[in-house]
Order: sequence, then C-alpha cells, then structure tokens
Amino acid sequence: MEILKKGIVKLVAAMPEPVVFIFAKKYIAGNKLEDAMRVTEELNSKGIYTTIDVLGEGIVSKEEAIESQKQILEIFDIIEERKLKSNVSIKPTQMGLMIDKEFAYKLISEIAEKASSYNNFVRIDMEDSSTTDATIEIYKRLHQKYDNIGIVIQAYLKRSFDDVAALNPLGTNYRLCKGIYVEPKEIAFKDRDEIRENYLKILTKIIDDGNYIGIATHDEYLINKAYEIIKERNLSKDKFEFQMLYGVTENLRDKINSDGYKIRIYVPFGEQWYPYSVRRLQENPHIAWYITKSIFSLK
Repeated sequence: MEILKKGIVKLVAAMPEPVVFIFAKKYIAGNKLEDAMRVTEELNSKGIYTTIDVLGEGIVSKEEAIESQKQILEIFDIIEERKLKSNVSIKPTQMGLMIDKEFAYKLISEIAEKASSYNNFVRIDMEDSSTTDATIEIYKRLHQKYDNIGIVIQAYLKRSFDDVAALNPLGTNYRLCKGIYVEPKEIAFKDRDEIRENYLKILTKIIDDGNYIGIATHDEYLINKAYEIIKERNLSKDKFEFQMLYGVTENLRDKINSDGYKIRIYVPFGEQWYPYSVRRLQENPHIAWYITKSIFSLK
C-alpha cells in the first residue's frame, strides 16, 4: 500500500498544475492574501492561532525580494487592523539570501521592526541545508536588536542538537519540526525512529534550558511523548505551544485544542503553491491516496 501511495504522489507531481491543485488545495488557504485572512479568522474563532506563510522561496532578483517584503509588511498591518491572533513566517531566500546576505538581513530587519511596532512576532523559517549557517547567522544578528523573532530547527539534521545547545543561552524561541527537504544521509537521519529520537532529545534540551518551544509535528507518537514531558516537568503553558500545518491531521489539532493547550496552524497562501504542495504530498503520501479514493469513489 505504501508503494502505491508513493506512486500516486509521483503521478500527481507529473500532472498539469490545474490537476495538481485538486490535491494542493487541502494544504493552502488560496492564492490571495484575503484567503489567508479568511482561514485565520475561521481558526481564530475556534481558539486556534495561526502563522501566515507567504509561499515563495529562492527568488532571483532584489526586486522580487522587495515585493515579497512589501506583502509581508502589509500582512502585519492587516493582522493589527483586524486584531487577529496571528504572526508571520518568512524564508530568508525569499528576502534575497542567495543574492546578497546583507540585503536580506536589511529586509528581514525592517520586517522585525514593523512586527515589533505592533507587538507581533516573526518566525524565520529554515530551508535546505545549504542555507542553515546563513540563516542562523542572520537570526543571531537580529536577536541583538529584537526580542520578537524566532527560528526553526529541523530534527532530521544531525547538527541540530549542537545548534540548539549553542542557541539556547540567547533565549531563543524555537519551532521544532522533523524537516522536509531531501538531504544526503551524511548530514541527515533517514530512519523514522532515529528522527523521532533526535526530535525528543532536542525538545527536552530546549525545555530543560528554559526556552520557548513550538512543538511542530503531526506525529501522534511525538505529540504523546511531548504531553508526557510537559506533565513530568509541570511545564507552564506560557513556555510552549503545539504547531501544525494547515490541512493536516485536523483531528489531532482539535484534540490538542480541546485539551487546553495552545495550538498554532501554519497558513500558507500565494501564487507559488506548486513546489510547496508537492513537498507536502511527498511528506504525507496518504493524503494523495485519500483524495484519489474520493475522486474515483474507491472504498
């Protein structure tokens, strides 16, 4: 069955974009900013927080980066205007990291300044391993000026525990996820149990060192383990939250919410939905299988 599911993902990825969108729309709010705001309002009405994510990475010109920044600054204005329970995530390559590091730093710094003026928060996403060092460097520089920024750590990278050990003394705010980019086995764990073990090792280190943690996973095993750690340490609710992606495991999302824990959903939107959606399908091939069954009324 797993081979069949993965085969469906490969087939979907080879299809024309309008067909792929049938699968993709489960994972994205839509193409427009207003779509993300609508979804955020719906989730907020259930007591669920969001992070709005403008899709797009690896831009190739400073002009594109400036346009991306303008859109993100606008998002903060709208969040404030509508009093939404939401912050924003950004990708360094979306801000021109691969073109000019100083240019990217300047754009991200201006975003952090705007967020700070609204007492809001910016999450700096982690991308593939070619950008890890530069992303951490930018975070460290920004942290010297702003306390409303956080970073993402990917548990499948073998370096991540050491990165956390170095960042914890700064009082870093984390989003801890498994990781989704395809990386060589020399630098990344491939076995599911190894990734889980490293995730929990990093999670425990972050908590024990007193840092804020966004526990970002759809893995019920890891969620249950996180519950155990939280209860064992009698961890205050202002020291953590759970995070998930839009369109994935809503049943677990609702359970966490009903259990009284803060839950935040990443709400992606934008014209650059295609590469994001293919990665989501590769990560969760059972979704493609589920939708295929629905389309063809398979039992």
